[in-house]
Amino acid sequence: MDKPLAAPSPWWMPHVHADRRPFLLGRNRIQAALRGFFAARDFVEVDTATLQTSPGNEAHLHAFATEAIGLDGSRAPLYLHTSPEFACKKLLAAGERRIACFAHVYRNRERGPLHHPEFTMLEWYKAGEPYETLMRDCGEILALAAETAGTRTLRYRGRETDPLREPERLSVAEAFERFAGIDLLASIDRNGETDREHLAASLKAAGLRVAEDDTWADLFSRVIVERVEPHLGLGCATILDEYPVAEAALARPTARDPRVAERFELYACGVELANAFGELTDPAEQRRRFEAEMAEKMRVYGESYPVDEDFLAALAHMPEASGIALGFDRLAMLATGASRIEQVLWAPVPETGR
Repeated sequence: MDKPLAAPSPWWMPHVHADRRPFLLGRNRIQAALRGFFAARDFVEVDTATLQTSPGNEAHLHAFATEAIGLDGSRAPLYLHTSPEFACKKLLAAGERRIACFAHVYRNRERGPLHHPEFTMLEWYKAGEPYETLMRDCGEILALAAETAGTRTLRYRGRETDPLREPERLSVAEAFERFAGIDLLASIDRNGETDREHLAASLKAAGLRVAEDDTWADLFSRVIVERVEPHLGLGCATILDEYPVAEAALARPTARDPRVAERFELYACGVELANAFGELTDPAEQRRRFEAEMAEKMRVYGESYPVDEDFLAALAHMPEASGIALGFDRLAMLATGASRIEQVLWAPVPETGR
């Protein structure tokens, strides 16, 4: 009988730590450099609470739940946040103009080479500034991270990105046409409503699988994952811009086309690094979108999360703004050459079942 495979040594064993330590020190240097980057640009670094009444209202994000117990024994549900976004936007409503935040965030059902249940999100927000300025920030941050790590190339699993080159800007519609031969906008009307049957026919014509119970959002995601993402961030970084409104729950529509929103994602080496928005500030529209997201979550997963009413109240006072969330650990990976996210985490979360 074959012997069972030995469990890998824990991260705290000296020989394992010695292998990881160069990546960890590189992470620290990059974080210090980024703090200097934001301070030099008059950003205030803020620190937000991890416990929230709502973890966020995106259909496919899964939170860790807990509860607060009062002095009288009463119990109220709380969640570990999946992003500091709601708190940061409340700070914009309070009067802050430029803020940055390194936040530990928590996402359930996520573990793999690029995913971890607890990780660090770097978010920054600018009141009164267009989201195109975030694109410039992204290019400068990629270059700074590489320089700090002592490299001129970002790498991940055989793919490379030159961080000194200006990122390519590509709309989602252009990417669908270029990499899948699909006219995405033909499946979206002027009100942002989507046509599932039209998109399904386009996927079938492109040789992609379509299941009977696939929604428009499922089909959209399949094209992104199977045909688009493998081509992004190769040679130079890619800014994938103008997501359909249906895929941008927290972003405002663009001025030139109401079918698409001021949302972009940053890719390097085929890896998604950041997600940015021209922020939606209409509380009624935000409530409608949250409710739609939670209805979809209930349909797919049989659960939903409460809406943060305090956040919606603050949104009515929030100025026009742009904001972005960047996976800091992933950036550290690409700059230091790490192959798994645990290599750049000082104390990884233990895997369950071990």
